[in-house]
Amino acid sequence: MTDSEAQQGLSADRDRRTLTQVLLINVAQCAVGIAVGVWANSTAILGSALDNLADAGVYGVSLYAVGRAARFKVLAARLSGWLLMGLAVLLLIEVVRRFMGSETPLGIAMMIMAAVNAGVNLVCLRLLAKHRGDDVNFKASAVFTSNDSLVNLSIVVSGALVLWLGSNVPDLVLGIVVAGIAAHGGREILEAAQKAENGAGITESK
Repeated sequence: MTDSEAQQGLSADRDRRTLTQVLLINVAQCAVGIAVGVWANSTAILGSALDNLADAGVYGVSLYAVGRAARFKVLAARLSGWLLMGLAVLLLIEVVRRFMGSETPLGIAMMIMAAVNAGVNLVCLRLLAKHRGDDVNFKASAVFTSNDSLVNLSIVVSGALVLWLGSNVPDLVLGIVVAGIAAHGGREILEAAQKAENGAGITESK
């Protein structure tokens, strides 16, 4: 084994370790978020939990792509992009379902959950920051985690508005905003995958 191959192997091991860590963190965030979202009647918290689930999916496919050929990395990134698009659709469906009801979410629960998630996301960002580069799957992971930060900041604002107005409208509006952020992030990942494919000279097999 050459020195270059040995270094690539060590780098792949570090990538796998990092992705495994953020994968487990997001699975835990998703489980807690769903429980709190159902209890607090909050579309925003449920949307954040679904976002964490999509993140976990991204980290899973990125973990699969580590050390593999460029074609596999592009396919994994595309799967991540479409997964985020699917999240946006599911969240819009949930917003419509809750719009038909009249439950007012617990604003304080929204704010506390968002603050906890924001802290956890900072941990994930620090882990992923060690791997900045041209790998399309780590770029996808960074997009997802950055989206989480925007979502959690929005949930804090929405929770404050719910407490102030005593209405579920801010929570529903934020659900739509989160869906838009998710759709935009999915588009960015798909565009990055296309650029990576063009840069690597990969052609689709017929």
